[in-house]
Amino acid sequence: MIQINKEALVERFMRYVQVDTQSDPESNLSPTTEKQKDLSKILETELKVMGLQNVELDAFGYVYATVPANTNKQNIPAICFCSHVDTAPDCSGTNVKPILHKNYDGTNIQLPDDATQILSIAKSPYLKEHIGSDIITASGNTLLGGDDKSGVAIIMQAVQFLLDNPAIKHGDIKIVFTPDEEVGKGVDKIDMQKVGAQYGYTLDGGEAGSLEDESFSADSATIIINGVIAHPGYAKNKLVNAIKIAGEIADALPKTEWSPETTEKREGFVHPVSINGIAEKTTVSFIVRDYTRDGLLSHHTKLKSIAETIVAKYKGATMEYIQKEQYRNMKEVLDKHPQVVANAAEAIKRSGLAVIQENIRGGTDGSRLSFMGLPCPNIFTGMQNIHGKQEWIGVNDMLKATETIVHLCMIWEEG
Repeated sequence: MIQINKEALVERFMRYVQVDTQSDPESNLSPTTEKQKDLSKILETELKVMGLQNVELDAFGYVYATVPANTNKQNIPAICFCSHVDTAPDCSGTNVKPILHKNYDGTNIQLPDDATQILSIAKSPYLKEHIGSDIITASGNTLLGGDDKSGVAIIMQAVQFLLDNPAIKHGDIKIVFTPDEEVGKGVDKIDMQKVGAQYGYTLDGGEAGSLEDESFSADSATIIINGVIAHPGYAKNKLVNAIKIAGEIADALPKTEWSPETTEKREGFVHPVSINGIAEKTTVSFIVRDYTRDGLLSHHTKLKSIAETIVAKYKGATMEYIQKEQYRNMKEVLDKHPQVVANAAEAIKRSGLAVIQENIRGGTDGSRLSFMGLPCPNIFTGMQNIHGKQEWIGVNDMLKATETIVHLCMIWEEG
């Protein structure tokens, strides 16, 4: 039976979340914030102390390491475990104060630094599964950072367990920690030769037992509106205000469908994320999501048609529609390598959990890694209410995720 050191895992996680690693969507640097490297440096040092091989922190903030094989079997595939060090720009990650709530009793938790932040089973039903167990929250002013420092801590604790238990046989295990996942740049500068694995797993999921083998396919869409500028004092029948056209386009979007706030399950959406500009020229930026390429194409066609119809009403106004690929549905690749998901499902079962096979209404580093030659589904960590002040995680879920990694290493070695 695999016994993960609970106290060590909790200490590790609570220490990592106190390092501010928020990424910046407006930055063109790599990584987008230098402070992400503060945690990467800690991880590099810890991996070296553990005695791993090929430990490296590169200039872009990626951490690579290898747990060498300890089996006599030949041709065991090298597998990679990956998590991201950055936290989301949506909520402050500065001065995170994690709180360990032992033996959670099911009552509401008022977070001490903001009395309005109350964690309850009514709003977070999954808390009910953790009555009598330990959970971790932040203090009310920040997010917790379980997304994805729980994955980082779980991988690190699994590595320590493998090193402490050499009787557990495994092939080469590759470790990668990435920056900037939360701003869509998590694998922009990754070195696949340094990764050096045939298959991978991101640890970036939620509820215990969840295994995600399908993600959105994702594009961005940018509509650039060119108005006609004139002096406002003498603008009658001359001025065409690009800002107003942009507002009209936004208002023309469907109100009861086709948006994040009106869709669920396998429904895609089109979501305006920013409007910037002046009367002469205004840019509207969108994210476009669907599970199929045909669905994406349909969304683009509809959005462009809406915009063109509105712009055509204004004499002299013009527009440009720019479509850009962000990532694609990992299932397209994973279906060609069914053993990757099958082995993960078996590892979850061996950990004593029911497998919850799900699709992600979003993406992970694994979405892009799968198309870069590393088929890469996503495994649970336990993180809940991510990107907000009421984020929390169950310690037992993190323990089960760590155990799942160990079982996965064993399963791949069994062949």
